[in-house]
Parts: sequence; structure tokens; C-alpha cells
Amino acid sequence: MIKKQFSLCHPSVMQLAEGYDDLQDFVASLPARFKQKEGTLIHDGRNKLREILYKDHSYVVKAYRKPNPLNRLVYGLLRPSKAKRSYDNALLLKQIYVGTPDPVAYLNVRNGLLFTHSFLVTRKSACRYRYDQLFTSHKEMQEAVVREVGRVTAMLHENRLSHLDYGRGNILFDFDGKGNVILELVDLNRMRHGKVDIKAGCKNLERLPATAQMHRWMAHEYAMSRDFDEEECYRLMRAYRKVQPGQVEGEF
Repeated sequence: MIKKQFSLCHPSVMQLAEGYDDLQDFVASLPARFKQKEGTLIHDGRNKLREILYKDHSYVVKAYRKPNPLNRLVYGLLRPSKAKRSYDNALLLKQIYVGTPDPVAYLNVRNGLLFTHSFLVTRKSACRYRYDQLFTSHKEMQEAVVREVGRVTAMLHENRLSHLDYGRGNILFDFDGKGNVILELVDLNRMRHGKVDIKAGCKNLERLPATAQMHRWMAHEYAMSRDFDEEECYRLMRAYRKVQPGQVEGEF
């Protein structure tokens, strides 16, 4: 891995994953590439995601929005940037064999002591679907996918990790040539490190829409993987995922 400093007036820090040394120039040029709106815009919200083709490979680049004045100083001096946290957490997931798009690099840009921007670069995920599509075009995949969500979530929790943005848009899935589910987690900048008991574990799933049957499948895999009581896991998942009056189970 490589760390690189630029000018004193704009001291930027870059870190590249092993095997990506040849992308230094590409990563350094990301502020200019985003200003020129290069590549394909994937998401345009609080943060922006672009897919950029470079030397015949597709990369997904996330540009985090400029923080408020106080946080510009905090991120500049005291706290890791969101891009660095996402990069580090992706490496952690890889170590415990939890799927996530391969982390490539991050870039922090400062103006003097003040933090201005950060960028995260990953390889493009091979997964074609998101969790929320289980309720629209891919209902027949529900059982296989939510069982894998239960198993992978248990693996995270057994390794003392909790994804704090564990929502329907941050779980990607697909199937390999043998019909096995491939699951990848994204948006990793907010992860909690520490022991996860049965209540905290089931509560961590509360943002995922699910029918009662989906919770049955999920609870079975989660409980089996952590040696918990299956009925208690199911009860907690249903309780934490409150269905509002007039809302259909599994509705967003």
C-alpha cells in the first residue's frame, strides 16, 4: 500500500491497495474528473457515485460531499475521512470473507489544515441486483437471498462488526454458475466495532423490509450461525421491524 503527499498548500493523502500501484495518476486526477463529469453518473445525492472506465477497467468512484466548517477542521486534523473509513472497513470485510467490491484506493484533499473532499475507489461489483428488487422483479429469489443475508449478517456480528447503514440499497446480490447466492455489502463508512448480542444483532436488521416468511428464513440462518434460539430471533426481528398501520409487509 502506498501513501502519497502532494503540495504543502494542498496536502492530499492517497492510499492504494496492493496491486493497484499503477493507478496513482488516475486517483490523483479524481477531483478534475468529477469536475468534468467524466464517466456515468450512478447516484446523485448527498454523495455522488460515478462509474469511470480507465485502462479498460471499470471503477466506481464515490465523491463524499464537502463537510460543514467545523467538520472540515475535525476531518483535517483529528478524524479519519469517510472515504478512509470505507476503505479500511472494506479490507476488514475481505479478511473475514464477507463480500464487498474490491477496495482500490482513497484520496483525501485538504486546503491547508482544512479538509475539503474525499474520494473512494472500488472495482465495479459483479452483482446485478439490489435487495429492494426482491419485492419487484425478483420475488422468486427471496428465500435464497434472505437466508444468505441472515448467514452473512451473523458472520459480521460474530466478528464484532455491525453495518450501521444496513438498508435495502446497500446489499447487492447475484448468483454464481452453480446457483449459489453471491452477496456484497456497500456503503461501509459507518461500522460499529464491538460485541453484538442477540438483541443488537436482530435490531441491526430493522431497516430491511421483509415479510413474516422472509423473517422466518432470515431468523433460521442467523440463529443457526450464532447458536441462538430461532424463535427468539424471529420474534425480535418482527418487533424491531415495525409495520405501520396501512402499510403492507415488506413495503418500503
